[in-house]
Amino acid sequence: MHSQLPPLNSIRVFDAAARLGSFKKAAEELHVTPTAISHQIKTLEEALGTLLFVRKTRVIQLTPEGKLLAETAYNILQQLTNTISEISNTKNIITVSTTSSFAAMWLVPNLSKFNQLYPDIDVAVKTGEQVEDLEKDRRIDLAIRYGTYDNSLKNSILLTTEEIGVYATPYYIKSINLLGSANLLETKWDNKNLTEISWHTLFKDNNNHELVYKTRQFTQEHHIIQAALAGQGIALVSSLLVQNAIEQGWLVKYHFTENRKKIDGFSYYLVIPEHNLRSKSIMAFKNWLVDELM
Repeated sequence: MHSQLPPLNSIRVFDAAARLGSFKKAAEELHVTPTAISHQIKTLEEALGTLLFVRKTRVIQLTPEGKLLAETAYNILQQLTNTISEISNTKNIITVSTTSSFAAMWLVPNLSKFNQLYPDIDVAVKTGEQVEDLEKDRRIDLAIRYGTYDNSLKNSILLTTEEIGVYATPYYIKSINLLGSANLLETKWDNKNLTEISWHTLFKDNNNHELVYKTRQFTQEHHIIQAALAGQGIALVSSLLVQNAIEQGWLVKYHFTENRKKIDGFSYYLVIPEHNLRSKSIMAFKNWLVDELM
């Protein structure tokens, strides 16, 4: 019945190349050389008697036959992966992509709660500021993204919208007489799609008082928090990310002597690719995040 099927590994190689649109990227995902990928694809094409890719300079494109096989291969391999995960006695490993700051200041410190509930599921955390294509990159099972939430985004869930607050160590607050003598810590985003959250924004409706203040900028919020924990200044940062430091008493909220303009923060939202919606492990992690953050 199955005598005409090519080896499963060649289908796996083809699927990676088709999804990623590159022999080089497929090689990186499968931990082999681009030459090995090219050889496997060529062998598969010869076995099927048809071209699956059109090779061009630095780019490959699926032929009509390649597109047909790619769709089927992708669905079948994903179903096979999910089924094996469900019936296997080994630990399930799910990979979540998120920002460096959220991973360092909230997710990793809270993962022990998830581990206690689901000891047979391991969570691998991949950090970065780039937006991953979850439908193509099967190395990532789901993503926690940061920014302005669009409720039309497919298979997404709003987890929480942060508040922006002002925090420092109790000792640092006692050591300063006036805010003008303090170091003010803020984020300068590498991601230009994010609206500025700065002390300038906080003070701009107060007679330009910000001109007398000393500010220091970091590209990552967790660097700001670490600087505040080290007694280097007052951090303008997400209340969610300092949650653990507040609970431990390491940081406290700085209270202004006069009213200040409130700064709206961004949202954290979960995105799960279509092919992972049936995974019990991924759904368990999703439900835990929702319970913790919503």
